[in-house]
Amino acid sequence: MTAAENKLLTLGHSPDPDDAFMFYALAAGKIETPGLEFEHILQDIQTLNERALREELDISAISVHAYASVLDKYALLPCGASMGDNYGPMIVSLKPFPAADLKRKKIAVPGLMTSAFLTLKLYLETDKFDFVVVPFDEIMDAVKDGRVDCGLLIHEGQLTFEREGFVNIVNLGEWWFERTNGLPLPLGANVVRKALGKPLISRLNVILKQSIEYALEPANRRAAVVHSMKWGRGMEEQLADEFVGMYVNDLTLDFGDRGRAGVRRFLDEAHRQGFIAKPVALEFAE
Repeated sequence: MTAAENKLLTLGHSPDPDDAFMFYALAAGKIETPGLEFEHILQDIQTLNERALREELDISAISVHAYASVLDKYALLPCGASMGDNYGPMIVSLKPFPAADLKRKKIAVPGLMTSAFLTLKLYLETDKFDFVVVPFDEIMDAVKDGRVDCGLLIHEGQLTFEREGFVNIVNLGEWWFERTNGLPLPLGANVVRKALGKPLISRLNVILKQSIEYALEPANRRAAVVHSMKWGRGMEEQLADEFVGMYVNDLTLDFGDRGRAGVRRFLDEAHRQGFIAKPVALEFAE
């Protein structure tokens, strides 16, 4: 098969250090993908969630929350997950206040289909609170400008909030870990279109896992981190490496039993509290 005859697949992921690190080997041609080419499409996670609803991408990063809405179109890949293992999205403010007061505060959130937003609803045990959707990288500014009382931070803001002058009101990853006796909080995952067929899907799972393994190899890690810093919004290398280590690790190579249990518990609780309409039967593309 010539290069002109290669099958072109669309691969959507967010412009963030962890995703960039994860797909470094694939984007930089470090692994062989004979017969296949990938068009990397970088968009924020809320946009990717919406595109998954329309089945526009062959492979995509997606919020675990959004996966509940695309079960008919996509299967979960066992590799590529972003899990908060006793850490994760957090509510921050410029001044401390009791977490019990959150229901009376105006909160900036990064998107209605994000797992962070669903976790907040689980924490508050209601979806009846004052919030406004703000692009994830503008949430700190919304708090500083006084448009909101506090913000729900995802991505590297979890590491940089203190130097920006914020205080932590509640770390939802820590709350979830304690609530579930040690389960990780499922935030993001990779999904693949079922219509591609099982043989190709199996091959894609191998390729994506190879990309993650390549970046995690000690000999390759620094180059992958440096590559990821293009999307680090001012993070220095040490901080970028720390952030990558939080969300690209053994659970990313495979959900494993703990990861799968975390996803089931997360979506089951969301359904039980009425935040997801139907029970979710997980379907992993093996």
